[in-house]
Amino acid sequence: MYIAAVKLTFYISQSNSLKNKRQVCRSLVDRARQKFNASVAEVGTQELHKILTIGVAVISGEKSHAQQSIDEIIRFMDENTDAELTEVAEI
Repeated sequence: MYIAAVKLTFYISQSNSLKNKRQVCRSLVDRARQKFNASVAEVGTQELHKILTIGVAVISGEKSHAQQSIDEIIRFMDENTDAELTEVAEI
């Protein structure tokens, strides 16, 4: 069993409130969960309205498949939001 996990940090320049941030977060997290069947959640910076931190985890029987899934999720999240992906940290 292999587990791949990553923490993604996004900068949401157009967000002027926590409500706006929650809308961006909810949309991004829900779409990633549906498309990839992965564990995806906001994991930090909940009090900051311009910074979004999302954790992603994938479990697989093969190490290469787990890493490939993480790479696809990162690419999907980066391409499907107006927020700027500023940091990718493997856990």
